[in-house]
Amino acid sequence: MDSAPQPLLDRLAALAHAAAHRPGATCGCAGGLVGVLADRDDGTVVRHGRLVVKAHAPGTDPEEHRARLALVAHPDLAGVFLPPHTRPAPAALDGRPVTLWPYGPPVDPADPDAAPWEEAARLLALLHRTPPPPGQAARLPEMRAPVKAALAVERMRRTAPAHPAAATVLAAWRSVPEHPAPGPRLLCHGDFHLGQLVRDTGPSATSPATVDPAAVFPAAPSPAAAPWRLIDMDDLGLGDPAWDLARPAAWFAAGILPPEIWSRFLGAYQEAGGPAVGADPWVQLDVPARALTVQTAALALAKSSAEGRPLDEVEDVMIDTCARIAGHRTDSAATAST
Repeated sequence: MDSAPQPLLDRLAALAHAAAHRPGATCGCAGGLVGVLADRDDGTVVRHGRLVVKAHAPGTDPEEHRARLALVAHPDLAGVFLPPHTRPAPAALDGRPVTLWPYGPPVDPADPDAAPWEEAARLLALLHRTPPPPGQAARLPEMRAPVKAALAVERMRRTAPAHPAAATVLAAWRSVPEHPAPGPRLLCHGDFHLGQLVRDTGPSATSPATVDPAAVFPAAPSPAAAPWRLIDMDDLGLGDPAWDLARPAAWFAAGILPPEIWSRFLGAYQEAGGPAVGADPWVQLDVPARALTVQTAALALAKSSAEGRPLDEVEDVMIDTCARIAGHRTDSAATAST
């Protein structure tokens, strides 16, 4: 038996419909173009045609949210982030900020060979090289990647303290400095992975209230020809840009990301003038990559425990990598004490 629909989802769906069609218009959108794209603790996203409505996480700081939204809408970042839709959305639902965006086709998880690693690297390099727009630097919050790693460990401690692998993850976490050496303070995404990329197919900014609903969105360019853009502003801010490279670096170190793909990604970033790393990238990447390994492993334990299932193959690899990190730390400490 289906569970009762969630009121928030209903209201988001109504908002998306209203944004995509003029009042009283009949929806002719195909079923595959309408529905819930995500419903998680950190955000609920509903699509209607070529529009997306997002309710951001409960407890989102309103001032930080407004600063991030202003940043992704700024012309200086027009070639980096998918900009918000020009039609305003309600400020909040149930205390959660709401934003309206054009829909962009995401990376196809079924076609890993076509994953846009080089394009992603160039976008990150451009983001990191872009100065904060005049007048916005003082308002910008901290990039949230380090905080997200710590929150993942706390979630594991709460929900899976008795898991056999929890001690291994915590031992690896102790290798991450609580107060790392200060790094540069540049614009950073804060939660980069391939799921944060979509094609910018250029939806119309025409008001649906004044045009025929069939003409709200003119013919879009072919998705295959549209440029890639970053999405998800929730962790955006100022910080050390090495954290934006940390997840691919952690996957490479764990053996999940093939060396040739890592080389393509890192090489494209460096060729584009990315400032996060120097001649030896691991000088800057070591600590963030360890933290992202722990974060991934901690979330794996929390989620698998909540779902009552064993770890999958990739999750097992991340636990094994935590064991290597913890073992390396132990070996280093023993060497230092002799």
